[in-house]
Amino acid sequence: MKKSALVSGASIAGLTMAYWLSHYGYSVTIVEISDGLRKGGASLDVRGDAIKIAERMGILDKIKAKKITTAVEFVDAKNNCIARLKNFGGDELHQDIELNRDHLVEILYEVASQHIEYLFNNRIRTINQDDNKVSVTFENGEQRDFDFVFGADGIHSSVRKLIFAEEDVVLKFFGAYFAILKADDLLSKLNNGQMYNLPGKMAATSDKGNSMLLFRAPKLQYDYRNAAEFKKILMENFAGCGWKIPAILKAMNDSKDLYFDELSQVKMQSWTKGRVVLIGDAAYCAGFPTGMGTSLAMQGAAMLADELVANDDYNLAFSNYNNSFHPLVEAIQSTIVQGINFLVPETEEGIALRNKMVG
Repeated sequence: MKKSALVSGASIAGLTMAYWLSHYGYSVTIVEISDGLRKGGASLDVRGDAIKIAERMGILDKIKAKKITTAVEFVDAKNNCIARLKNFGGDELHQDIELNRDHLVEILYEVASQHIEYLFNNRIRTINQDDNKVSVTFENGEQRDFDFVFGADGIHSSVRKLIFAEEDVVLKFFGAYFAILKADDLLSKLNNGQMYNLPGKMAATSDKGNSMLLFRAPKLQYDYRNAAEFKKILMENFAGCGWKIPAILKAMNDSKDLYFDELSQVKMQSWTKGRVVLIGDAAYCAGFPTGMGTSLAMQGAAMLADELVANDDYNLAFSNYNNSFHPLVEAIQSTIVQGINFLVPETEEGIALRNKMVG
């Protein structure tokens, strides 16, 4: 009889996990709170060993076909280019391919969709497990048993909260907040991203119509699910700022797919408990300034699946996953402060020095 697996979250980590489990003969179900694939978000990078994973999955050529090459201009309030960084986040020669997030999600969904059951507009409500199975109750009231449950449901993981720990135990805050939204394509310059800084603040646009706002701040109290609250926070922090920020704020107020969150990492000693496992941002969110979240998600899912097929005892597989992947995760997470300082210097002098270094 096939082993069964429930993956929570039709994310990059979740879709990669579902592909490999199905590939290795599991009966796989994905539960996703949204009514379909979650679209939107900035471009991302597939790097290093994640490119090898994509090649093993047979999707590397499709990823390459969607590759984008973007230069980033660092501009002043009058939109004059002060410095220019070529191939920002995308250099295939050095095992680094940049593409839009939507394209990668669609590619993964296409390759993973065969023989996989999808439960959209649903979520996990309760999880109970013993030595032989995991019993799950869904929001629609259905109850089912699985051999394993994989939490791939992001930095605010409900699986992690149900089985492992509350957010305040595992999240480490890095003193900044960010928002990503789809804005008018006219905000962007063809074939270029643009970035504008004030001390402790950054605004950026891409040639694909995506915009980002990033600002340093102490810990704020707000409901991350309440769009009205974080729109108010953004308006307060960017009020009176120049460049294209007023236009971005206007687009933000009209946006229905605005993403806002604190800049945090997930820190956990173990990503497994019994028959429940965390992967991707739910387990080891590195933060977007590291540029490695996507790659860690794909690598972690593939490594975990490989361990499960290589070991009859799932406890050994889970132990190997924890022990082998932690050093890489910790090394990547350690680069976040450097990334924040590059994106959003705290002073005018820091901005000038960064621009001078870029050239």
